[in-house]
Amino acid sequence: MLTLSQDDILLGCEAPDWRGALDCAAEALQQAGLVAAGYRDGLHAREAQSSTFLGSAIAIPHGTPESREHVRATGVRVLQFPRGIDWHDGNRVHVLVTIAARSDAHLDILRQLTHVLDREGVVERLAAADSRTEIAGLLSKAVVEARLDTGTLCLGFPARDASELALAAAARLRQAGCAESTFVAAVANQAPHDLGQGLWLVSSARGVTRPALALATPESLLTHGDSPLVGVFCLAAQGDAHRGLLERLLTLLESGSAGDLAGADAATVLTRLAGESAAASTRRVRVLNAHGLHARPAKQLVQVARAQSVAIRVHLEEGGGQAVSATSLTKVIGLGARRGQPLVFSAEGEGTEAALDAVCRAVTEGLGESVLPFDESREHHLSDTQAMIEPLPENAPQAAVAASPGLAIAPAFVLRLPRFDYPQRADDPAVENRRLDEAMGEGAEQLEALVRQARGCEVAQILSMHEAMLTDPELHQAAREDIGEGASAEAAWWHAIETAAHAQEMLADRLLAERAADLRDVGRRVLGLLCRIELPEPPDIPYILVADDLGPSDVARLDTARVRGLLTARGGATDHSAILARALGIPAAVGAGKRVLRLANDTLLILDGDRGRFTVAPSEERLAAAEQRLADQHHREAEAWEARHRTATTRDGHRVEVAANLGNTAHALDAVERGAEGVGLLRTEFLFMAHASAPNLATQVEEYREALDALDGRPLVARTLDVGGDKPLPYWPMPKEDNPFLGLRGIRLSLTRPEMLETQLRALLMAAAPAAEPEQAPAAGVKPAPAAAVNKNARPLRIMLPMVKDVGEFRTVRALLDRLLEELPQAERATDVQLGVMIEVPSAALLAPTLAAEVDFFSVGTNDLTQYALAIDRGHPDLAAQSDGLHPAVLRLIEMTVAAAHARGKWVGVCGELASDATAVPVLVGLGVDELSVSARQVPLVKARLREFDLAEARAQATLALAQSTAEAVRDVLETG
Repeated sequence: MLTLSQDDILLGCEAPDWRGALDCAAEALQQAGLVAAGYRDGLHAREAQSSTFLGSAIAIPHGTPESREHVRATGVRVLQFPRGIDWHDGNRVHVLVTIAARSDAHLDILRQLTHVLDREGVVERLAAADSRTEIAGLLSKAVVEARLDTGTLCLGFPARDASELALAAAARLRQAGCAESTFVAAVANQAPHDLGQGLWLVSSARGVTRPALALATPESLLTHGDSPLVGVFCLAAQGDAHRGLLERLLTLLESGSAGDLAGADAATVLTRLAGESAAASTRRVRVLNAHGLHARPAKQLVQVARAQSVAIRVHLEEGGGQAVSATSLTKVIGLGARRGQPLVFSAEGEGTEAALDAVCRAVTEGLGESVLPFDESREHHLSDTQAMIEPLPENAPQAAVAASPGLAIAPAFVLRLPRFDYPQRADDPAVENRRLDEAMGEGAEQLEALVRQARGCEVAQILSMHEAMLTDPELHQAAREDIGEGASAEAAWWHAIETAAHAQEMLADRLLAERAADLRDVGRRVLGLLCRIELPEPPDIPYILVADDLGPSDVARLDTARVRGLLTARGGATDHSAILARALGIPAAVGAGKRVLRLANDTLLILDGDRGRFTVAPSEERLAAAEQRLADQHHREAEAWEARHRTATTRDGHRVEVAANLGNTAHALDAVERGAEGVGLLRTEFLFMAHASAPNLATQVEEYREALDALDGRPLVARTLDVGGDKPLPYWPMPKEDNPFLGLRGIRLSLTRPEMLETQLRALLMAAAPAAEPEQAPAAGVKPAPAAAVNKNARPLRIMLPMVKDVGEFRTVRALLDRLLEELPQAERATDVQLGVMIEVPSAALLAPTLAAEVDFFSVGTNDLTQYALAIDRGHPDLAAQSDGLHPAVLRLIEMTVAAAHARGKWVGVCGELASDATAVPVLVGLGVDELSVSARQVPLVKARLREFDLAEARAQATLALAQSTAEAVRDVLETG
């Protein structure tokens, strides 16, 4: 939106001619600090190419692409010339809207100014205006664009009646970001209104963030009353901004073509709603001009359209906007078409084909400008929003979300994924079915090969899940049905994928949405094979991969010999791609924002996966410091590996146990080899998620015993089943929750099925039965012996409960455990067993004194404790970077927990990401933490970090951290002090 402040407008300017006016404009931009002096030449060079006169006494001078190097910041300056300036094209100009922008921002300003051109008397008012406020009022207008596109369509939905279609349409608007949940609730409480011709309408202005129109059509023929049900429209109303959407609906009904929407694909629906009749011929052509349809090529297009014998209309294919006359300059400019965007021309009557040929040929030839072909596989098409994004500053650390630890220094390789272009319809279903079968078979073979080559259990598990998705008979059948109705193999397959993915997204919250991302990842694999599109080849030298987002199979394909790090615009620390990056040992930062996509290939980057920071084009001093840090890191890693089996202590001998977090019992032996002194967190849900039904007692005993055998007398801390609405099990159906992170999960859920909890506790006790004659069990709260002095006959078992809010939940489980200990013969169960709780809910930390009186130990889950204490979803794309466990509020909760535990002789561990943060380790030790449980890869490094400081230094750092007011201040004072 063009917004003007008082300082942006200069009244009463004078100049001898148009050249002098340009000089005045350049000086105004320079004085405002928006450009350097060299931008003046760019303004004159651009005007020499063609006039920037827009109409209604307004010109919009802007520099050439080459002069953008002189732009320091995006902005505008408006100069009023009351006496007027004779422009070089013969027009009279009273106002210059002078633009400084590094991108194609002038196209958006052009588009926003088109509303001025149709106003009566605007020329006289601009010339006579004597206040900046009046000028701003004439030029500025809050343009709210109503949305109607493929993202607001829900076609072929498996509904039973009009009300379900209405809800599906409302949910689609919520998914599209046009409305909130209150909008969906308002729609649910109203009956659809009959529009006639089988169409119905629901609408609400409640909870609307952007005016929009959705359409839901049924999967099969439905009736409402005695009439056929073609579809239900859902309108998100906002002021007058939605009026154009209602006008389109009225045009559709007046044309009598509503029936065309029954069973129609997205292209047909949008064409009808754009005002095109079924009798109209259409032609699609892509804009090739480097800077889109700005004033000069738009004029050429209008001239070609006016020369035809029939009326020609045009609309943007992607936006679903209403078709406009191709003979209206203001309407064509108002499309805001950019390079790469397809235009759809339409016409009716005699001479239509020749007319469409003429306008499409003119567009393809460049409309008077030199153009290059548009290669989908190599050229990244920026959206309107992306094109306005400012580039990242050089040599300035930027925040992202820490996803995988490590430091990387390498040039960027920006993965610009291809946009698939394919026909929607096909003539021969047999050919299309064969093509789909072949592509799906080839995709399955690719996944099988990736599974065989997979490095790490997590990689193989996720890729195996993708393989299962690909062979899902329902997906295949849905695609075959669409092919039978005339769809191409590509269109049918992607429609099946999108339908399944949207259904997944509608069932639950963020983690289920990540499974929808997995579905689309599988879908793109097959779609790429159908379209025969190959991904761009990365360079042969080491690089940091930059992308919008990465699917799990993208990560699994990475050549770790060349990929030094990953940096993505989207994603969270819990995404499958982040999990895989950690499994492969690749430093990664995610959720960095769209600006990273503007990076040029070969731009040097410093990527810090530990802190979630990256630096673009670092200075020589910063680069040298990072290189030294990287060399030091490699040296430390080598030294740490050599000393990995030494007992973990601080420099002055203070004992702090270092254990491993495991997501699978099969990794226990590897953890011991890496120096782990036990397992501080065994995520037992892996076992439940790997089975189609709840694993029985024998299966669980076998799995847990595998880990205990590998530990060879070292302690095992097993977390009871931690699933819920965010991590559902297929055989344990969960009702949809608005916020599953605050819902029925963890111990709360387990207590609703006590028989499953009892089986798990029994299995853990039986698996930990001593291998030989049992030793006397230590008293509750006493830490087990160091790894160097383990009793290999004993199997120390520590059971901890997730999501405990107070002592009531603990007492219920304690009673159950005590009963099992009485029931099981001593020789057949664990004899060294403790029961503790996780401190991840702030209330548990605040009530630590009452809990400490009854539990055997605490384990602080800093990941959840941080997000609950700070009210920040750690996977949120915009806020996750602020979810830092070193926030003083989180540290105070840990301090309270340790104090309460030690007062009762109980021990405290930390099993979240903070435990492996090199900056946080001395702070945690200084707070009194007894155990640090980290990923197996981090064990040697954390042990080495402990040997770098003594207990007095750790306590001093903890005191210093607690005195700060923000997480940033904590890190600054620790890293610089």
